[in-house]
Amino acid sequence: MKKLGLVFVITMTLPLLVGMAFAQEDTALLKFLVIRDYSGKPVRNAAVVMHPVKKNGKQGRGGFELKTDADGKASFEGVPYGPLRVQVLADGFQTFGQDYDISQATVEITIKMKRPAGQYSVYDDHPSDKDKKDDKGQPPPDPNAKPQ
Repeated sequence: MKKLGLVFVITMTLPLLVGMAFAQEDTALLKFLVIRDYSGKPVRNAAVVMHPVKKNGKQGRGGFELKTDADGKASFEGVPYGPLRVQVLADGFQTFGQDYDISQATVEITIKMKRPAGQYSVYDDHPSDKDKKDDKGQPPPDPNAKPQ
């Protein structure tokens, strides 16, 4: 009688398990490497944040956060195929953000973190602001200045 019960359980659950395997979405293994752009050295303890992206390009609900190890590496298995927004935050670096299309079983992503950019000041000289100076590099004359 026990054999009959075991056969019954196997024959009833096997089609259910096979159906579940085919109904599941394809998922990927993501491997992240976070390094400094100026030296190539790893960034330890960086927060790698992943968010799904909707069809309209907006960030979906939910998400997952990883922390990089001493080698600047982090990985996550089970990411569904499709668009994914990745943000990386680390002390002393600019925040990184980019969308990726996950379409392979294994995806390796290398992220190069940059130092923070300097603050823009109107009081500093900026070579790109050529319209403020004439061709000789001199500022335009002050219309309110007294003649000499």
